[in-house]
Amino acid sequence: MGFRENFGQANRQAKRLRSAFPTALAVRYDRRLDRVVIRLSSGLDVAFSPRNAQGLQNAKLFQLRRIEISPSGFGIYFPDLDADIYLPTLLQGFLGSRKWMAARLGAAGGKSRSTAKKSAARKNGKLGGRPTAIRKAKTSSIDK
Repeated sequence: MGFRENFGQANRQAKRLRSAFPTALAVRYDRRLDRVVIRLSSGLDVAFSPRNAQGLQNAKLFQLRRIEISPSGFGIYFPDLDADIYLPTLLQGFLGSRKWMAARLGAAGGKSRSTAKKSAARKNGKLGGRPTAIRKAKTSSIDK
């Protein structure tokens, strides 16, 4: 496929994307609310905490002041952090890659204090708890 065909295909894909998702018209960091606020072409404003977004979670205040919108309007870029956020995935509720989101969800689950988790921990404790690395090593050499 030549350059012209690739270019044409990319333009058609961008047109379909524009019909499915609004684009960013303006973006700023609101220090008082501790939120990144994006004005969308649909007229809505979307705000999120930088602590919940991949690449922004440890950002200092001065690193959140400069934000750029990509030429397509589908991305926002934080030059001082070299971090990008893709607007269509943000609007679908994803603030990072699948792996990063899974790790965040797992960490939140690990902090759970539910009755079910406490009960499972008690049962596991009665069985001797989690095996140590030494027990694992001995067990695996005996099994061989």
